[in-house]
Amino acid sequence: MTVSWLNEFDERLRALDAQALRRRRREVVPEQGARLKVDGESLLAFCSNDYLGLSQAPALREAVHAAVERYGVGSGASPMVSGHSVANAALERELAEAVGLPRALYFYAGYATNASAVPALVGEGDALFSDALNHACLIDGARLSKATVHRYRHADLQQLDALLAASPARRKLVISDAVFSMDGDVADIAGLHALCERHDALLLLDDAHGFGVLGPQGRGALAAAGLTGAHASPRVLYMATLGKALGVAGAFVAGPERLVEWLLQKTRSYTYATAAPALLAEAVRASLRCVLGADGEHRRQQLQARIAQLRDGLAPGADAAVDAAGWTLMASSTAIQPLVIGDNAAALAVMAVLREQGLWVPAIRPPTVPAGTARLRIALSAAHEPTDVDTLLCALRIAARAIGARGQTAHVPLATA
Repeated sequence: MTVSWLNEFDERLRALDAQALRRRRREVVPEQGARLKVDGESLLAFCSNDYLGLSQAPALREAVHAAVERYGVGSGASPMVSGHSVANAALERELAEAVGLPRALYFYAGYATNASAVPALVGEGDALFSDALNHACLIDGARLSKATVHRYRHADLQQLDALLAASPARRKLVISDAVFSMDGDVADIAGLHALCERHDALLLLDDAHGFGVLGPQGRGALAAAGLTGAHASPRVLYMATLGKALGVAGAFVAGPERLVEWLLQKTRSYTYATAAPALLAEAVRASLRCVLGADGEHRRQQLQARIAQLRDGLAPGADAAVDAAGWTLMASSTAIQPLVIGDNAAALAVMAVLREQGLWVPAIRPPTVPAGTARLRIALSAAHEPTDVDTLLCALRIAARAIGARGQTAHVPLATA
C-alpha cells in the first residue's frame, strides 16, 4: 500500500521545530494601557501595531455603539452590490481629504488590498520593480500579476534606476513599503518618485506603518515627503491600513481619480468580497478625527518620547551585558524598533526570558526576516508609560546576562515561546 504524501506534513512540521521556526498562536484579551492577557496571563506587551493606543479609545467605542444602532452589524454584500453604505462613502471622502489626494477607495483588509491591487495595475508583458524587503502582500500581488518582476536591493535606488532604464516594458510599476515593517526604516519616497518620473513608471506605496504617525498631523509618509495636496503626483497610488495607528481594521488606496476608478473596476478583492461593515467605517471616522486633532498630536508626542527613551537605553555603552550579547538595535526613528539577535533559537530564548519577567515581545524569525537576522520586533505605542519602557530595558539586561555573549542557555523553556 502506498503511503499518502499527506503523511509528509508530520515530517515538515518536525523540521520546522528543529529549526525553531514553528509559529504558535496565543489567545489574548486587551487590558488597561499596553497590557494584554496572553493565554490567561497578564503581560506588558511590546508587540502591537496600535501605535497611538486608539484601539481602546472611548471615542471609537461610542462611534461603534451608535453605528450598531443605526446600521446593524454586517454589510450584507460586496460594495458593488449593496455593501457600500453611506458611512463607507463618507469615510472615503474623509480619507482622501486627510491624505491630500483626489480620491480614496476603502477595502475590508490590507493584505487583500495589495495582493489584488497590484494585478489590477500590471500584467503579463509589463514590468514590476519590488524592494527586497517589501511586505508579503506586495510580494504576493507581484506574483499574481504575472508581470516580469525585478527585485532590487533594499532601498538601493541606484540599482532600481538601472533596472528601470534597462527594461523594454511600456508599462512599469514600482512597489515599496513606505515604512518597512520589520526594520522600521522609511523609504526615500521623493527619490522613488523621481525615478518613476524619469522612467514613466507608476509608484504604489504601502504606508501601513506610517499613516497616523508620520507627516503633519499624522497624514502619512507621502505627506511627509511633500507629495500631497497641490504637489500630488498623477503617477502615485498611496495605500495605508486602518488597523494599526488608527486602531480599527481595513485599508484604503488613494490617488488620482482615474487610477482609483480603475482599481474600483478591476481589483478583485474589492469587487468580489463582502464590504467592511458600516460600524467599522464609523469607528475609523472617529479615529481619523482623533488622529488629525489635538489628541492625535499629543499621542504622537508620547510615542516619540518612548522611542527616544528606548533608543537611549539600548545605545552602545548603556549596559555592558547588552553590549557583550552582540545584539544590534537597527537604525529606526519609527515605532518599530528591531533588536536583532541573529540565531533563531537565541531569539526565542530572549523572548522566553522576557516572558518570565512578565513581558510579551515575540521573536520574529525567517521567512518573515532574512536568515541569520532573527529579532525581537519591539513595537512601541503612545499607550506605553515611561515605566513600561524602563521595565523592558531592565528585562533585556536580565536576558543578556542569562543568555551570555552570542550564546544560549539550555534551561530556557523554548517551547513556551
